[in-house]
Parts: sequence; structure tokens; C-alpha cells
Amino acid sequence: MTEPSATPIVRNVRVLSAEEIAMQAGRQMPFVNLPLRAGLFADRQLRLRQLAAAHPMREYLLFIADLGSAQHEVFQTYPEVDLPDAAACELAGRALQPPMPAFGWPRDAAWRAELRRLLALFRGRLAAGTARETVDRLLACPDDWIEQQADRLSRRITLGLDLATAPLIAAGLQLYWAQLAIRLAETHGERVFGHTEPATQCPCCGSLPTASLTRIGADDSGFRYLHCSLCSLQWHYVRIKCTHCESTKGIHLQELAPEPGVALPATGARPGAVKAECCDTCGHYLKLVSMEKDPQVEPVADDLASVALDLLVSEAGFERSGHNLMLLFGDPEGAPDDDGGGG
Repeated sequence: MTEPSATPIVRNVRVLSAEEIAMQAGRQMPFVNLPLRAGLFADRQLRLRQLAAAHPMREYLLFIADLGSAQHEVFQTYPEVDLPDAAACELAGRALQPPMPAFGWPRDAAWRAELRRLLALFRGRLAAGTARETVDRLLACPDDWIEQQADRLSRRITLGLDLATAPLIAAGLQLYWAQLAIRLAETHGERVFGHTEPATQCPCCGSLPTASLTRIGADDSGFRYLHCSLCSLQWHYVRIKCTHCESTKGIHLQELAPEPGVALPATGARPGAVKAECCDTCGHYLKLVSMEKDPQVEPVADDLASVALDLLVSEAGFERSGHNLMLLFGDPEGAPDDDGGGG
């Protein structure tokens, strides 16, 4: 008697990440990591100098490192400004919205004064040339024009953005929003930063992340956090999940890998420390930097130094979902003349 042939049973099983397994086991991790006043810009400028060695973008990385040094100095004595009260924070939390949206929360005029203090300090570190002339031009611009440029940066509008001065204005905005994040947590506690809708936007200011970071440490080792491009708050976001459309399907990683006879572009990071997490569902990607592979990684610095990886994944048809305020693209003509003189 012939036995009937067995029909194989195929089950689609999604493999859990180590992070998901830890979460299902009840392991707790902080939802947010605040920017550190003493380390935020100091660590960034140190990492940029480390990455700049033998890098094709060496001069620009050092330029941003010097800007970061000036940011660090200004950050230590940043003046206090008004914050939303507890009732406003609670209302935002119930609506799954950030308490201080980047475009919506009124910027205190102090941010422009601190921007000018930053520029004056930074100018003293520059040799005569184009960079110093750009700083001088920005220092001479009227407040209204600077506010218009800041609005474009906050809204992620590149049309009419003055690309030469944009990183400098962005540096002033980063100072303002980072100190707001710190002071809001000091005033109302870290629980003021709750889950938002969508979860891919910063729970403090609603901005997009620059990159994601897998951390090492006692409380959050192996967990992935998104790093805000504006206020530098980091918030937990499950690994192997698209940071644009939130899909868990079609997620894969790409990295710069050497091929026989092909020189690998220098990034300065250790192998495997910077990858692009790509989503086949929506066609977007975001960099993933790993402290497990290189404990010295810093999201903004390592994203900036790995532009070659952006070119690789964009050639494969993926669109960047992150935002790095230190590397912007837009209208080559700069701001329209009727904006008041940025040019």
C-alpha cells in the first residue's frame, strides 16, 4: 500500500529582534534620553574631528566641528525662556502631540540674541575667507529675514532657503530647542514627553530624526532610539520597523562594503557602525548608527560623514526620510530678494 504523500505546511513566522524579545520579557527602558548640557555639542565636535582624518569632506567636517565648539560654549550659559505650563503639556499629551512643536511654539526673541553671540564667537575662530564673509553677512541681516529663514528650516522648506547661512541659523535653532527640552524635563519631569502620532516625530518638538542609534548602557543596551534633528532628544523606537511609514515588512539594511578592486569611500567609522535601514514598502530609508559596533558614534556627526552611503541607497531608488540641519539641499539661488536681504 502506497502511503499518501505528505504536503508540507509552510508558516510565515516573523523573527523577533533581540529588542522585541527583551520587551516581551518585561524589560524596561527609558522612553527618552535627554540631551546633556555638558556633552551634547562637546561630544559632537570631538567625533567630527575624529571622523575628519583622511575624509574627503575633511574641511567641511572641521568647519562644523568648530561651529559645534562654539555651540558648546554658548550652551553652558543659555538664558531661561518661557515654557508651556503643565495644563498645556497635558493637553498636548492627550492629543498625542509634542508640547513645543517646532513650527507652532512661538520662538522667544532670545534665540536671535544667542544666535548672534554664537556667530561672533565662531567668527573669531575663522580665518579670512568665504566662511567668515558668510558669518558677517548673516550678522548684518535684519531680524525679520532671519526669522523667515528659521521658519523655512522648521517647516523643512528648502525653496528660498539661503544654503550658505542655513547651517549657521540651524545651529542657533538647535541651541534654543535643546535647552528647551532640558528645561521642560527639569520643570515637568521626563514624562512630559509622551508617545506622539505619528511615532516617527520627536515627542518634544515634532521634528524628524537625523538618524537612529542603538545604544549601550545599563538601562538601554541594544535598544534603538531616534535622534531629533532639532532639539537632540532621543526617543525609543522599535528596531526593524520603518521610521517613515512604520511598516515592519520589507525592512533591510545596506552598508558600504568593499568590493574587489574598488576603493571604499572613507567614513571614519568602524565597519558596520553606520548602515541604512531601507523600507521596500514606502521606499524610504534612515541611517542606523550602532554604539555596539563603535562606542564613539554620534548621530549627527556620523550621518554627516557617511554621505557616500546616502548616494549608494539613493541610486538603489530609496528616498531619505531623515533630516540633518548641517547638510541641506535646496534652491541654489538662495532666498528671494523680497525676503529682506539674505540673498
